[in-house]
Amino acid sequence: MLKLATTAPEWRVEPGLTDYETAIATMQARIAAIKAGTGAEMIWLVEHPPLYTAGTSAKPEDLKLGDLRQARFPTHAAGRGGQWTYHGPGQRVVYCMLDLNTKHGRVPAQDVRAFVHGLEDWMIATLAEFGVKGETREGRVGIWVVNGKAEQKIGAIGVRVSRGVSWHGMALNVHPDLSHFSGIVPCGISEHGVTSLAALGVAASLAEVDAGLAQTFRLVFG
Repeated sequence: MLKLATTAPEWRVEPGLTDYETAIATMQARIAAIKAGTGAEMIWLVEHPPLYTAGTSAKPEDLKLGDLRQARFPTHAAGRGGQWTYHGPGQRVVYCMLDLNTKHGRVPAQDVRAFVHGLEDWMIATLAEFGVKGETREGRVGIWVVNGKAEQKIGAIGVRVSRGVSWHGMALNVHPDLSHFSGIVPCGISEHGVTSLAALGVAASLAEVDAGLAQTFRLVFG
């Protein structure tokens, strides 16, 4: 019989900038504990120093190298799905460690596709709290906004599922330095740009976005 999640995940907001390798190790330890039944599910909100991460579908040519054949920022193999992504200050990264063997709100158990759609709906609902209309696009991962005549990406999603437990998650551009995205082809999509809440004229802090995420999480995941 499939189980229903009966307790809310631990919700942690990490202060300062979190080293990426430290984040990976922390997530691995937590998902091992979830699998073993000794640790609670967790939603972990972090902010990273500037870096690029490569998903399992990342193409080497989508990392733009400088004259010295070095990337602009440190690069990391993420092990999640997706392609190249930037993380940095002013971007809220949301790591989701949930046991997908149980049902969470309107997300059925053991349905990874529905879980990803749930993450999309969660980010869209959060953006709506700030008067921004986020949308999905067929064939394009992430959350998009229409800005004038342009479509721009405001949020990225990339997950990994290990024996039914999810990790990695999503990243929402609050007020990052958008020029930092120029060192990669974000998610392999070159014909559309990136944006942020700040670039759209929304003066929201990370703490305010965190509050929005906490409120809208329950709408999707119960």
